[in-house]
Amino acid sequence: MTLDGAETPALVLDVARFDRNVARLKAHLAHLGVGFRPHVKTAKSIDVARRLFAGDLGPITVSTIAEAEYFAAAGATDVVYAVGLAPKKIARIRALVAQGVDVAVLIDTVEQAQALATTARDGGAMPAVLIEIDCDGHRGGLSPDSATIIEIADILRAGAVEVRGVLTHAGESYACRGGVGLVEAAEGERAAAVAAAMALRRHGHAAPVVSVGSTPTAHFARDLDGVTEVRAGVFMFFDLVMHGIGVCAVDDIAVSVLATVIGHKLEKGWILIDAGWMALSRDRGTQRHPVDQGYGLVCDVDGVPWPDLIVDDASQEHGIIKVRPGSAAALPDLPVGARVRILPNHACATAAQHGAYQVVTTGSRDVVAAWPRMRGW
Repeated sequence: MTLDGAETPALVLDVARFDRNVARLKAHLAHLGVGFRPHVKTAKSIDVARRLFAGDLGPITVSTIAEAEYFAAAGATDVVYAVGLAPKKIARIRALVAQGVDVAVLIDTVEQAQALATTARDGGAMPAVLIEIDCDGHRGGLSPDSATIIEIADILRAGAVEVRGVLTHAGESYACRGGVGLVEAAEGERAAAVAAAMALRRHGHAAPVVSVGSTPTAHFARDLDGVTEVRAGVFMFFDLVMHGIGVCAVDDIAVSVLATVIGHKLEKGWILIDAGWMALSRDRGTQRHPVDQGYGLVCDVDGVPWPDLIVDDASQEHGIIKVRPGSAAALPDLPVGARVRILPNHACATAAQHGAYQVVTTGSRDVVAAWPRMRGW
């Protein structure tokens, strides 16, 4: 099959760009001397995950228990579930541990610690715990100097549950633009996690793991002293948000949505395609960036962008291509039936709309594989 004959809309993965993106981050982390624990919530595919580790499955991060179960069934044995633990989900996590999977869960409340300690009384398999640290006020977690960190750790130790360490995520790095502020965000992330781990150690908790990571800070970190591992997810694909933040070039974006031209409204400057928000997602993550990319940047079928051509609007199954407002660029002559590829704002959200990747390599329209994606929670 080729992209000229594939059903549309379809999710396209340029594996050459993917490999280049992965090699870039792995080399950077190796230079800094820290472990690599990619977040597979973006990929949701065993084929993609194996390529991250040159065929094997190394340590991974997941955002749903369904992901943990899916990757464990494919051979993953070292998993961090990096979303705050709901007590009702402990049983599913324990089932994975009982199968021989090393799972660490994330908590930041006394209630979660008590639920784990209570569950552990029956002597069954239990996950390890990472305590979530808030390094920038973006989401959940405890401040590095919070006394609750020690309280949680003491409850877990009394309940014979392993306190493995701390985890943080510099979500505010997504507010940076053009690379400005990312070095500082990376250092703030590192310092907060290390400070929390040191506090645990002063109170007799080994805390061997100090886990940090977002795609922006992973690439801009200059010193990761005291950190043991870095998590990042969208780095493997990149997207227009990452481009606007200053982490990647447009040419690094490895995923796109293949679509077909289905009509025109030339008096309005419109080209209509068969990819609406069901194919592209509703994510408008570049809306507050200096350059608003609409619902995505439009390329030809070979993945080469047209100047200032974006999906300006979308309904469920229709996309409207227009020249970016204020641009002098011309609307290309795209007849009905022509193929285009749309670079996404947010690769995670766009990929989630599709059941498989159509795998190509840069400059070729040949589809060399179809890699299924999992879904669910």
